Amino acid sequence: MDAQRVTCDNVDLASVHLRSVCSTSHMPDRSQAILIVGGGGHSLVVADAAIQAGLAVIGFLDDDPDARLTRRLDRLGGLSMLDKPDFVHHHPVILAMGDLALRRRLIPNLPQRAATIIHPSAIVSPTAIIGVGVSIGPGAVVHTDAVVGDHAIVNSASIVEHDCVVGVNTHLAPNSTLGGDVVVGDDTLIGLGASVLPGVRIGDRCTVGASSAVIQDLPAGATAVGVPARAI
Repeated sequence: MDAQRVTCDNVDLASVHLRSVCSTSHMPDRSQAILIVGGGGHSLVVADAAIQAGLAVIGFLDDDPDARLTRRLDRLGGLSMLDKPDFVHHHPVILAMGDLALRRRLIPNLPQRAATIIHPSAIVSPTAIIGVGVSIGPGAVVHTDAVVGDHAIVNSASIVEHDCVVGVNTHLAPNSTLGGDVVVGDDTLIGLGASVLPGVRIGDRCTVGASSAVIQDLPAGATAVGVPARAI
């Protein structure tokens, strides 16, 4: 989709406040506008990726009335709005918070239409399989025959090499790297700048510390830090 120019009456477009009261030129169907769930720091990245990709965003949900994303979009209510199908089922939805436990609790409440947002500067192989509700940040790379599970985060400048499998609701933090044929389970965090050597298997609900280097398999629930990474 070509990038869409944002226009709005009585708004200084030189400002950074791009609010959902704005319209986008050539928008065919407002029901396709994305609803962002979460209003913290990560939501700013997700919203920016959507705008850069030319996608319409209707607003966001967050329990904090002063959430950071109010700088960009209208807050349409709290997270309890996910329990109101007449509201959320009108729009594709994407989770935009980093808290994996909270994300996991919210997934069953999401409508069928989950949005996937890929920043236009990301490189995704045409042979890669990308699930629903996935966000892929600026400068990220998803290589040949990789699989990224539903609601996963492939954050800024992270690399998913060939034949990798990234689990459901797993977060690859900025600048993390998975070597070829790595498998990462569900609900796992690969921290900032961490690396996983080719062929390593990491279980569900693991945490890999920032800048760590994982050279051997990790069982489910493990927390590993250091170079080489060791379970703690």
